[in-house]
Amino acid sequence: MKFKAVLPLFFIFIFLIFHFSFGSSIEKQREEELEALLQWKSSLQNQTQSLLPSWKLPLPNSNLTKTPCNWVGISCNNAQTVKEIILTDIGLIGTLEHFNFSSFPNLLTLDLHGNRLFGTVPPSIGELPELLRLNLSSNAFDGSIPEELGGLVKLTLLSLSQNLLSGSIPTRIRNLRRLSVLDLGRNHLSGSIPSELGELTSLAELRLHLNNLTGSIPASFGDLSGLDVLSLFGNQLSGVLPKEINKLTNLTHFFLSNNTISGPLPQTLCHGGLLQCFCASNNNFSGPVPKGLKNCNALTRLRLDRNKFHGNISEDFGVYPNLDYIDLSYNNFYGEVSPNWAKCRLLKSLKISNNQIGGKIPTELGDSSVLHVLDLSFNNLSGQIPQEVGNLKSLINLTLSSNKLSGSMPLEIGTIPDLSYIDLADNNLSGPIPKQIADLSKLLYLNLRNNNFVESIPVELGNLATLQLLLDLSHNALSGVIPRQLGNLMKLEILNLSHNKLSGSIPSALDRMESLRLVDLSYNDLEGPIPESQAFQEASAEAFENNKGLCGNHTSLKNCPVLVKDKKAAISMVLLIVIPSFAVLVLALCIGIGIVCTMRKGRRKKQSKVGDSHNGDLFSVWSYDGRLVYEDIRAATEDFDGKHCIGVGGHGSVYKAKLSTGQVVAVKQLHSVVHHTNLEDQSAISESEISALTKIRHRNIVKLYGFCFHTQRSLLVYEYLERGSLAKILSSEERAKELDWMRRINVVKGVANALNYLHHDCVPPIIHRDVSSNNILLDTNYEARLSDFGIARFVNLSSSNWTATAGTYGYIAPDLAYTMKVTEKCDVYSFGVVILETIVGHHPGELIYALSTSSSSLLSATMHSEPLNIKALQLEDIIDKRLSAPTSEVGEEILTLTKLALDCVNANPQFRPTMKNVAQELSTHRRALPEPFCSITMGRLENLGVQLPVQESKSLSDSFS
Repeated sequence: MKFKAVLPLFFIFIFLIFHFSFGSSIEKQREEELEALLQWKSSLQNQTQSLLPSWKLPLPNSNLTKTPCNWVGISCNNAQTVKEIILTDIGLIGTLEHFNFSSFPNLLTLDLHGNRLFGTVPPSIGELPELLRLNLSSNAFDGSIPEELGGLVKLTLLSLSQNLLSGSIPTRIRNLRRLSVLDLGRNHLSGSIPSELGELTSLAELRLHLNNLTGSIPASFGDLSGLDVLSLFGNQLSGVLPKEINKLTNLTHFFLSNNTISGPLPQTLCHGGLLQCFCASNNNFSGPVPKGLKNCNALTRLRLDRNKFHGNISEDFGVYPNLDYIDLSYNNFYGEVSPNWAKCRLLKSLKISNNQIGGKIPTELGDSSVLHVLDLSFNNLSGQIPQEVGNLKSLINLTLSSNKLSGSMPLEIGTIPDLSYIDLADNNLSGPIPKQIADLSKLLYLNLRNNNFVESIPVELGNLATLQLLLDLSHNALSGVIPRQLGNLMKLEILNLSHNKLSGSIPSALDRMESLRLVDLSYNDLEGPIPESQAFQEASAEAFENNKGLCGNHTSLKNCPVLVKDKKAAISMVLLIVIPSFAVLVLALCIGIGIVCTMRKGRRKKQSKVGDSHNGDLFSVWSYDGRLVYEDIRAATEDFDGKHCIGVGGHGSVYKAKLSTGQVVAVKQLHSVVHHTNLEDQSAISESEISALTKIRHRNIVKLYGFCFHTQRSLLVYEYLERGSLAKILSSEERAKELDWMRRINVVKGVANALNYLHHDCVPPIIHRDVSSNNILLDTNYEARLSDFGIARFVNLSSSNWTATAGTYGYIAPDLAYTMKVTEKCDVYSFGVVILETIVGHHPGELIYALSTSSSSLLSATMHSEPLNIKALQLEDIIDKRLSAPTSEVGEEILTLTKLALDCVNANPQFRPTMKNVAQELSTHRRALPEPFCSITMGRLENLGVQLPVQESKSLSDSFS
């Protein structure tokens, strides 16, 4: 009986011991976690520790429990121990070296993606026994993937993408049998793909793209029956596809582009009916198109270009209700263009160039209402261009070059509102060039070379104000004179009128073509002096050969004769007019000076009182007496006399003004169209907005002192930068040499920091809208400053002319041309152009167009019939030759900058990085040279991988492979 009475007490005693022991264990666990997190925070770089303000111990007298559960990025379980650490895209800088993983036995999620972490991934990361999700992507981790990751057997997601990891893929990953997502893409991994990955039978997504992997695709991949996404593009894989790939019936996204895989594709491809995106471009595939593709109704994107496929293109493809993009170029297809393509109602890009297709262009294509790109070049098409092409109201790019097309050019082409690229070169087109082309207000490129066009060049072509990349009318039968109206093409970079029957003199108006870089007027009947602009003076001798009698200041030409007839009479007439006029002018000037001196004497007394109280900075009293400042500026520039003008931009003219206090400023007088727009609608500008702009302070942004809306002028006043614009420096032989490689690299980094600040640190964000080398100024130390950052706020976006102020031609994102929507990604594109311009030494022209459209095959070389192969260009060949060859260290920096430029000028804004990503990339590391700098090609750069996070989705992230 006594034993039975004692037994309950015994159990109670045991329970209390267990309870207090367990409670003590939990408390100890919390303390370990708290200490581990604080220790890791202290190891981060000082400036980023402030990003975790809640990560601190409670005050000594506080009633708060010592637990990290209420810290930002930390989640706890019911026992108040850490179960999730999620710190994404907040700019953390540091390593994981001091992260004590063993202190988190209950951790389920560790997500640190999108930061600036570097160093190796520690082997101790394998001490997280309960971990389900590990995401370290979009950082700068290097070294190899630790074998210890194979011990995290409960993992369902492992993402290490977009880092600098190297070495081979560890075979111990085979142990992660619960893994659903494995993403190791965009690194520097090498070696073969382990066949052991075929044991991860729970995988839904496998991404190994943009690495340096070699060998063949393992046959064991056929065991991944649940695979939804398989992304292997941008490696060095070879061999043939294993027949076991036929087992992957659940694939929706399959990416193989940019490898050297050979042999046929599986004939049963898409027999599961789920395939949406299939990209196999740039390989050595051969044979017929898989029969399974013909009825693959789920297809949204198909790329088979640059292979050796053959077959009748009229029969091998069906009608795809969801198809958005198809590229079958550079193969051996024959047959005719099927009218069925018009039944693909969502189709935006149809590219079938460089095949053996004959027949006529079907009129039914005119029903493709959303088509943006039509490229049928380098085939055997005949007949006329159907007038129904004018119904393609969404068309941006029309490329039909190198066929056997005949007849006249349809007038209806001039009615396509967004058309920006026309290439009809190397056909048999005849008749006059239709003047309706001048109605294409967004045209950037016009190539009509090597046809049979006759009559004169339409004077209306001078209205193509946007024409920038090329005007090529060479190798035709054009006659008459060169219209002086072509001088209005202020943005044009390349002009080729050679091999025609043009006569008369070259209009002096062509001197106004200030953007012109290359010109060819050879094989005509031209005579008289050549223009004096730089493009004509620096042109090759071949550009003027076989003409009637050209002369001028050029090494290949004779000097023009001096006209001496009636010379004495002319001098007498000049003296008769000039001397009396000069006398009147001097008298008026003396009277004016007297009046001005009297007025300024009184005004200076007033200014000296105010100026003395503000240390000589008139802008500290801007709000006190704006008129005082305006009058001082007006006096300093002698009423905005042209001799004080230091530059003219898209928004206004800039003057250097030394004020009465000695302060030197840059004054931008807005053009009248902007000035009047703002005066008519003052609601476009609020005082608070301007106040915010004047308070912006960043070392890489030109300081805006203030503004002034006067009844006659609208002014913006900035700090003055001594060395002027990047554009002017690069255009000068001597000054460009002073801007050496390291200075150029620092200029790019400075501009990146400035745009990052405007986009991500200003509230609300500021979109610059006009990033160009003209708006990048340098101080005496070659430190870059971004100017005109406030123009977007000062221009009334609701006015009808707002598109005219949306940027400088040559820097405008292609998406802006047809969406008319200004976003941060427009600035990113412009920044990419600036990077290339800084590396190349001048605006990259055709290079940037080819890169931004990912369509290098469409672009003809400057004066030749061979297409410009962008991928074959060596990086060494495009960099500025005025500087010495880069060292290994500088070469790494140039490599990083060039790859960033490729990312920034992606034709799809969705795949451009943010400026935050760019700034982080530039500040954390540079890309190691994978091979000697002299052997790196642009095509090789594409395969090096992008170390930047982009807006990804399963349907798009890899589809631009």
